[in-house]
Amino acid sequence: MRAPLLVFLAALTFSACRPEAPAEREDPLVSTFSIVAVDTTTGEIGVAVQSKFPNVRSIVPWVEAGVGAVATQSYARLDYGREGLALMRSGATAGEALGIQLRADDAPETRQVGMVDAKGNAASWTGAGAFEWRGGTAGGDATEALTGLADETGTLILGVGYAAQGNILVSEATVTAMAETFEQAEGPLAKRLLEALLAGGRAGGDKRGEQSAALVVHQAGAGYDGSDVIVDVSVYDHPTPLDELARLYALNDLYFTDSDPADMVEVTPAIARELQEIWTARGFYSGPIDGEVDAEFQRILTDYMGWENYDLRIDEVSGVDLSAGETLRIDREVLADIREVYAEGRYR
Repeated sequence: MRAPLLVFLAALTFSACRPEAPAEREDPLVSTFSIVAVDTTTGEIGVAVQSKFPNVRSIVPWVEAGVGAVATQSYARLDYGREGLALMRSGATAGEALGIQLRADDAPETRQVGMVDAKGNAASWTGAGAFEWRGGTAGGDATEALTGLADETGTLILGVGYAAQGNILVSEATVTAMAETFEQAEGPLAKRLLEALLAGGRAGGDKRGEQSAALVVHQAGAGYDGSDVIVDVSVYDHPTPLDELARLYALNDLYFTDSDPADMVEVTPAIARELQEIWTARGFYSGPIDGEVDAEFQRILTDYMGWENYDLRIDEVSGVDLSAGETLRIDREVLADIREVYAEGRYR
């Protein structure tokens, strides 16, 4: 009996002396680069983000039309999104909301957060415990701000219009490229955010590679059937998520935005005949292939566009009064997509 007893006592002694394993963090490590921004003229507000982490859409970007946008990353804490938007909804600026959240956090040095409010105030926080390279910037004459935290905890940068930030990056060039590209880009906010994110990737991005990405932009009442969502595309897991995000954005632009008047082209008899041939091949149409652009052709074209989900671009076709001498036109992008879908046989 002595040998088993000695073994038992030795094991008990070792167990009592052995240090406890560190508790697992509840917050996911989302190493990433992102940009949050607002267009105070149009009311568009959003986030673009890429990460070496699956399904970054479910964690990092938080957006609310007329209120603000948040990107929470590094050891991401979702309350920066939830509570940050609530604070901005109640009237706090992006900087004030971020400062309040940092002071309420028991580990602010592990966080990285970008915030922007609907009035254009922007703020970027990088905790000193985020992995290198880490850092951020903001639009306008960005300034560093005190937060009531110890100096070694991290850096809060205040600015105007946008905030760009990243951690575990190849270098500072990623954040610089995002900022410079965003400031020079033109067009809708979603397009500018995407261009900035792509530029950040080309400048180095995450030193461990790519995995997921997301682009979320809201504008009050400007989305499908009056919703606030004008862009919400994401890549869960992909070898080249930035390229895939750009492809998905192009699809979103085709299916969920209105036609640009400058992109409308006349439906000539040649185009009408081509469309009739495509309709026939696809089993949508059994009439004559005569290139006649009349009221019946207009009706069929309208139905076909609905069938193919070009819903937001139908009005420019259905609203034309041919009896009053108006010219029937079709969106150049829609026509190109109709041709491409047919040529590639993607409808089969």
